Amino acid sequence: MRVVIYSMILPAALGLVAGARGAGLEPVAVITPRPPEGDAERAERARVLLDGAPRGLDLCFADTKASLARLTRAYEPDLGLCISYPWRLPEEVLAIPSLGVVNGHPSLLPRHRGPFPWAWTIREGDTELGMTFHLMDADFDTGPILAQGSRPLPADTSLPGLLPTITELNGELLPRALDRLLTGDRGDPQTDVGATYAGPFGADYLEVDLGRAAVEIDRQVRAWAWIFAGSGEQRGPLTTLDGTRVRILRTTLTDPQNPDAHRLEAADAPVWVLESEPVSRSS
Repeated sequence: MRVVIYSMILPAALGLVAGARGAGLEPVAVITPRPPEGDAERAERARVLLDGAPRGLDLCFADTKASLARLTRAYEPDLGLCISYPWRLPEEVLAIPSLGVVNGHPSLLPRHRGPFPWAWTIREGDTELGMTFHLMDADFDTGPILAQGSRPLPADTSLPGLLPTITELNGELLPRALDRLLTGDRGDPQTDVGATYAGPFGADYLEVDLGRAAVEIDRQVRAWAWIFAGSGEQRGPLTTLDGTRVRILRTTLTDPQNPDAHRLEAADAPVWVLESEPVSRSS
C-alpha cells in the first residue's frame, strides 16, 4: 500500500515514514507547503526538510492549497499520514486515498481542537501533553479516534524540550492507529463532550498584566511562543521595558543573576525577562 505524507517538520515526517514502513506500507512522497515569501522561519524548516528527507521518497513543495489534490492524485496513494501541517486538507484531497488520511494532533481530542493546541495546553495549565491519531474529516480535528495517549508535560515547553516526549508518544500510538485501520477498524467517533477550540489568542491575552501571579505571566510567555499568527502589536505578550514597547520571548521565575535581565514585579513574586524584541505598530 502506498502512503503520501503531509508535514512541514522533519522529525514529524521521519516519524511518519518509520511508522508506515514498520506497518509494511510504502511511503512514496512528502508533500509540504512552499514557504511564503519573506518567512525566514518557514524557509529554514523547508531547507531542513529538503536536506533530511529520507531517500526513496519524492519531496514536493505545493505552491498553494489548490495544488494538493493534483499532487496527491499523482501518487495514487492508499493512505495519507499528516502531522504538523499549516493547511487544513480539502475534502477533495481526503477522498483520494482509499483508506483516508490519518492525522496526528498534539492534544487529547476533543480538547484543544484547532491550529494551536500546544499554545492552549500551556495557557490552560494542563499537566499532560496529549497526542491523538484520528481519521480526518471535513471539520477541524473531529474525525474518529484511532489511538490516543499522554505524558507529563515537560518543564521545557520549547520544541527541543517537547520533541522527545512527542517522539515517544508517536512511536507508541502510530502503530496502534495503523493496526486498527488496516484491520478494517475506522476508529471511535468523537463527541463534543469536553471539546475546546485552540484558535489564535485574542486581545485579552495580549498584554502582560503584573496583577497576575508570576507563574501565569511565565505561562503566558511560553504559550505565545506557539502562536504562529499575527505581527506587530497583534502578537504578544507585550509590555514596556525602559520606555520601549517590546514582545517578551523568554522569562524565568528564578533569579538568573544576570544584570541584563529585567525584573518585573508580579502580584506574588518577581519574573525575570531574559529575552525580548522591540515592537512597533508597523512591525
